[in-house]
Amino acid sequence: MSRRASPPSITRALSVRQPYIELILAGRKTIEYRSRATRVRERVYLYASQIPGPACAFTDAELSREELPIGLILGSVEITNCVRGEEFYEWQLARPERLTKPLKPTRRPQPMFFFPFAVPDDSPERRRTNP
Repeated sequence: MSRRASPPSITRALSVRQPYIELILAGRKTIEYRSRATRVRERVYLYASQIPGPACAFTDAELSREELPIGLILGSVEITNCVRGEEFYEWQLARPERLTKPLKPTRRPQPMFFFPFAVPDDSPERRRTNP
């Protein structure tokens, strides 16, 4: 009898400003533009940054700044690829999933990737470099 490997647990979170996180979770935004490349190819949590995006982004998305949660992990998404665009790196996103109940990180958020919950010092996630 073969045993199925359990799916890897999510350990990293990606900080994204509102309303972009809502667009990702709705499947309307499949590329995240960043100034740095990433080698990460896995499912990551989506953390709604405390700093909102520009007012025009809310208008374009037809979303209200006041109604969108911040400072919480709202879901997850898979980073499937990263390619160099004309001005920025394009992180390709797929299969977004919204959490039924948002999570509050127990560790301090960072501008890009961070570990929102305690990760043992000897874990493979801790030993990875160049997120």
